[in-house]
Amino acid sequence: MESLHPRVRLLWAGRTVVSASVLLGLVVLIDRFFFSLPLELAAAGWALLVVLGTVHAAFAHRIWRFGLQDDALFLVRGVLTRRDTSVPYVRVQHVDTTRGPIERTAGLASVVVYTAGSRGADITIPGLRPERATELRERLRDLASESEATDAV
Repeated sequence: MESLHPRVRLLWAGRTVVSASVLLGLVVLIDRFFFSLPLELAAAGWALLVVLGTVHAAFAHRIWRFGLQDDALFLVRGVLTRRDTSVPYVRVQHVDTTRGPIERTAGLASVVVYTAGSRGADITIPGLRPERATELRERLRDLASESEATDAV
């Protein structure tokens, strides 16, 4: 089983900081018109959310694993609720690599595996070096093609 690049923790923690900041802005805006919440309390709530999000990112990185097995892609993820997912190669429709602006800045990429048979069954493997994401995409594509040929009736 393979783990994600450690830099993905920074992306996940950064996402928490942005979300907590937006929430703090909304609380302050609502407070200004409706309540009288001390600004110190709002700032303490923001800090608590950031700390919890950072801890969650560290645990999520520690748990997140994926591996290419003989007949399926296997993933383990989840902090509070652990999810083990097995995606048979024969169900893989196509595979993409994605690199948004924040991922590019961090030098990371994601692989998205689109599967057949159910709505919203896309699997994303985040936090990979771009070279590794490309290798994984190509390998999954080849494994899907091979399994399709052997699964034909």
